[in-house]
Amino acid sequence: MEANNNGDIQTKAFQVIVRPTVTEASVPPNLKDGINFNTSDATKATLVLYAPNKDFVHVIGDFNNWEINNSYLMHKDSSKDRFWIELSDLTPLKNHKYQYLIDGNLRVADPYSTIILSEYNDQYIDATTYPNLPNYPTGKTNHAVTLLKTGETAYNWQVTNFTKPKKTDLVIYELLIRDFDELHSFDAVKARLDYLETLGINAIEFMPVMEFDGNESWGYNPSFHMALDKYYGTKDAFKALIDECHTRGIAVIIDVAFNHASGQHPYYRMYNTDNGGYGGQATTNSPFFNQTATHSYSVFNDFNHSKQGVKDYVNRVTEYWIEEYKIDGFRWDLTKGFTQNCTANNEGCTNNYQQDRVDFLKAYADTQWNIDPNFYVIFEHLGGNTEETEWINYRLSEGKGIMVWGNHNGNYGEATKGNNAGGASDFSWVSYKNRGWSVPANVSYMESHDEERLMYKNLQEGASSGSYNIQNMATALDRVEMAGAFYFTIPGPKMIWQFGELGYDISIDQNGRTGNKPILWSYLADNNRKKIYDTWSKLIKLKQKYEIFETSDFTLDVGNSNGLNKIHLTDPSASEIKNVVIIGNFGVTTQSISPFFQQTGTWYNLLEDNSTINVTNTTANISLAPGEFRVYASSPATLSTDEIIANDNLFKIYPNPTKSHFALSKEVLETNIYDVTGKRVKQYSKEIIKSNFYEVSDLKRGIYFIQIKNKNNQTQTKKLIIN
Repeated sequence: MEANNNGDIQTKAFQVIVRPTVTEASVPPNLKDGINFNTSDATKATLVLYAPNKDFVHVIGDFNNWEINNSYLMHKDSSKDRFWIELSDLTPLKNHKYQYLIDGNLRVADPYSTIILSEYNDQYIDATTYPNLPNYPTGKTNHAVTLLKTGETAYNWQVTNFTKPKKTDLVIYELLIRDFDELHSFDAVKARLDYLETLGINAIEFMPVMEFDGNESWGYNPSFHMALDKYYGTKDAFKALIDECHTRGIAVIIDVAFNHASGQHPYYRMYNTDNGGYGGQATTNSPFFNQTATHSYSVFNDFNHSKQGVKDYVNRVTEYWIEEYKIDGFRWDLTKGFTQNCTANNEGCTNNYQQDRVDFLKAYADTQWNIDPNFYVIFEHLGGNTEETEWINYRLSEGKGIMVWGNHNGNYGEATKGNNAGGASDFSWVSYKNRGWSVPANVSYMESHDEERLMYKNLQEGASSGSYNIQNMATALDRVEMAGAFYFTIPGPKMIWQFGELGYDISIDQNGRTGNKPILWSYLADNNRKKIYDTWSKLIKLKQKYEIFETSDFTLDVGNSNGLNKIHLTDPSASEIKNVVIIGNFGVTTQSISPFFQQTGTWYNLLEDNSTINVTNTTANISLAPGEFRVYASSPATLSTDEIIANDNLFKIYPNPTKSHFALSKEVLETNIYDVTGKRVKQYSKEIIKSNFYEVSDLKRGIYFIQIKNKNNQTQTKKLIIN
């Protein structure tokens, strides 16, 4: 436009968008919201967008130079509130990029993007984490952009028939990739799996890996629920990690935050009071979000789960993650927020039983089980027993049932600190029987991402008596080791927060609650910390190997004011161990405890190489120093205590160190032992190799080297310690 004001000519350019004529056409059958690939023609893909109350939508992208072109005007199916278009002339394996331009003025990425490009964050992602990351189309557009690539070769899964661990046997390792390894990547976690496998865990729960605002985050600020966050790596890298986990018998669970979405979410931007920005609040006609939260724990923008669009969205995203990545389970964050009946300032309402919430979440559970009948469905509800009981009983007769998180940080923390007054250290609620349940469905934890670390509490607030002081580092670590004996042995699924097995003592509030925490793999070189790892590893293997730890006949005598605690487990029908007694002194002075053994005779101290005691009086007192504990069984147990050796997958030795014998993790052809001078001191026969029971009680204490030859005639040597 040009204007003449007494010879002063001013020019201003602007674009007029003429409302186009939209073609009404039914969405072709069997298409899903988001990207639909043409399996027979890699030059084509069909896009489907759910967009009620919108008039017209263009697709803009690299294929039309990000300009409005009515050839890319989407068809409208008013009966379904959806727009759709088939893109043709795409180049297979090319990184195409696109957005939707809604009503001529709002640019959004596809809400169902599986990978997005960010104008703000991608520059900080290095090539090691994400090789060949496509460039953001700077100068062409703004806001998030959807990546579209056709003709890709499907990932070649190595494990296609993974059998999930039994729910009651689960020992889950909760992991935030950002704070687990300095490389903060799926590949880095995969390289650490030896460490986790040796610990004995059989499931990893990843804090949210769905696309979130920024790069460094806990992940509970999701912006694109169906997209993998690139800060952790590529889709194939995540699949390779899952594949390797499954190879090792480790299930993969991901944390999902379907209660809310950040301001970047396309469906929030399409219906808000900020003219498509990231702020404001949802409009009254939003088909997805509440204007104000209908519960008292609101964060970001609150989804309205009574809306069909939200239900369709959650179900579509759920289906994608299970089918695309072979995920074994979801941990559903903040399920209390799924009700539409309460207000932000009415916590009582939020915490009470809400029928709509029950109905919504049962329907979502059904979706997961329809895709994978054995899927782990875990709710972070932390609510009343009535509602949680309904979760755990849902479809239980079919072998399903929902699991729930069980927070026991407070009571275990008081126990390890030595504060046993007034029931403060009573962690008996960890028993599912105390909740009136018929199955152990509570995923219990002493620590989680949300709770203060036991070690930090010990060092800051630990009790003392004379020279015994829990605020002393070695003593504080011993207390965490003891807590494990009164945790893993209680029937039911358990969870470890990362590095709890090494006594991580950095406060949750260091660098801000959700801020980066130090990554301290140097802890492994500290024998006092490694002792927790080794003991917990033994306890986990006991839990998973012996059926006694699945018994329903058990009692907890814990939380006593003197700190003397006992656990009894009984299973006369068990094939091996039929009785277990755990005793421990959570006080700060030496005390005597009456163990109440179930029978007289020989009992075995399972954590001390099955050393024996002869019980003639089942109630005779046993003296325990403060922090001392014992795990006794009516029969001996075989445990693995492999050394942690990096980049070593050929064979493992257990137990190591040992006093009398060892076994190998894999079948071998030859086995020899050499002393430190290189002299061979043992050569084993084929019969002994076949039995996999190697006697070394005739060797002196010291360091030796085991040399084996495997079936491929490869030779490898490992250190063996005899003590």
